Amino acid sequence: MNESQAWLEKIEKVVEENKPYTLDAFKFVLDALHETVSALDQPRHVSGRELLDGIRTYALKCYGPLAKTVLNYWGIRETEDFGRIVFLLVDIGLLRKQPEDKIEDFRGVYDFQKAFSTAINPDEI
Repeated sequence: MNESQAWLEKIEKVVEENKPYTLDAFKFVLDALHETVSALDQPRHVSGRELLDGIRTYALKCYGPLAKTVLNYWGIRETEDFGRIVFLLVDIGLLRKQPEDKIEDFRGVYDFQKAFSTAINPDEI
């Protein structure tokens, strides 16, 4: 078994134990993190807020006006759900956190209805 398959099996086990999040939700968070870090001048650790902003941008880029519907289908209904997924990935060793990182960094950062409306200016959130 190669390393990618081993990580996928770990994530699948976490998904089984942590409903309502789907495997697609975990993959999306990892993809959004990659997009967020890639957009930086130099790769570095990103804060919860920075990641949430990147997630929002990536979701709208991928799914446009259906972003909220897709995220809801995957079990994601609020910003803290992204934090829970991130910390589950930290728990299995796929992601790392800094000592100051905490789940509360993801709590209530933006309203889903407003954040995933493509007609709104991101600065208004």
